[in-house]
Amino acid sequence: MLRALVVLLLLANAAVFAWSRGWLGEGSGTPSNGSEAAARQARQIRPQSVVILSPTSARAAAAALACLEAGPFNAAQFAVAESVLQPLLPPGSWSDVRTERAPVWIVYMGKYETPELMARKQSEVGRTKIEFEELRNAPDLEPGLALGRFESREAAERALAQYTLRGLRSARVVELVPPATSHMLRIEKAGSAVLAQATALRNDALGSGFAACADASR
Repeated sequence: MLRALVVLLLLANAAVFAWSRGWLGEGSGTPSNGSEAAARQARQIRPQSVVILSPTSARAAAAALACLEAGPFNAAQFAVAESVLQPLLPPGSWSDVRTERAPVWIVYMGKYETPELMARKQSEVGRTKIEFEELRNAPDLEPGLALGRFESREAAERALAQYTLRGLRSARVVELVPPATSHMLRIEKAGSAVLAQATALRNDALGSGFAACADASR
């Protein structure tokens, strides 16, 4: 009985030793210091595909994919600009980035034929304590006054109703800026070849041509 117990202990010790040396197969034991790096490499998937870049190479790789854009264009201009790109750049390499511009409505007074009439109307509005501004960069409405700017005709009409209750009689609602959609031709990730080709393009349909995206720093 005692002899059998001694034999079992010897076998158990031998098994633990073999496990600790990694002799019992993959996943068993802990490799010795000398074989630890080799074991890690053996467990890698396609280790030959791992490339360590220097800081200079990393910066060059990041710069190789640049964001470029041209515009803005209206719908008709955008269609012409796209037709210029189609035979020159790979299909699908650019996108249409749209920006919607909301309209601007004003409560308007004018147009006044003389400076004296303009001054008299400014005094008239001033007595009602209603804020106003003299219009600039609106040739069809100058000289005239804007009594507030609004994003919808309905909001401007409500303001006009309030101004009428306060004594103004000659004001009306006018659309100062119509709604519009602007288009940008954007190449989101231009490789070195596309980057060189796009920035070298010179065509009136592209306006001032391609440049770095305005929001490329994000």
